[in-house]
Amino acid sequence: MFCAFFLWEREDMEVNLVRANPGDAEEIHAMQVEAFQELLVKYQDFDTNPGNERMEKVEARLKQDMTFYYFICVGQQKVGAVRVVDRKESGKNKRISPLFILPEFQGKGIAQKAIRLCEELHGSGNWELDTILQEQKNCYLYEKMGYRQTGKMEAINERLTLVFYEK
Repeated sequence: MFCAFFLWEREDMEVNLVRANPGDAEEIHAMQVEAFQELLVKYQDFDTNPGNERMEKVEARLKQDMTFYYFICVGQQKVGAVRVVDRKESGKNKRISPLFILPEFQGKGIAQKAIRLCEELHGSGNWELDTILQEQKNCYLYEKMGYRQTGKMEAINERLTLVFYEK
């Protein structure tokens, strides 16, 4: 089993990425459900919210050659995860989907550090992602990280619109 360990350290917090493998599907799924629960209740987006996905979907993604799942850790504690889709093809965008931090660790700059680590690992250009337009803190995070709206939006229901970004 290959386990990659990448680190970004600052005085106040050590954030690192640990490569996940298919055997981690159940743990990632449980964290994902917890992290997205509040948004699922708020927006009722049962078909698109990662908090409503079946564990088998996470497991299938972990087995994809183009998928790189990482646990986001503060020190040795797992506080979230991120999936990077990287086809390793010149000119093709890499994709972040999903990125999540457990509720008790949100708002501490951890997601920002995790994105930087992903960009160090997979290259700083040609990225895409989407997020909930109504969640301004998410939009602010991605825009702060250099992502720009593409102009594409997709209404999921009367409460929720996805907005698409590129970098």
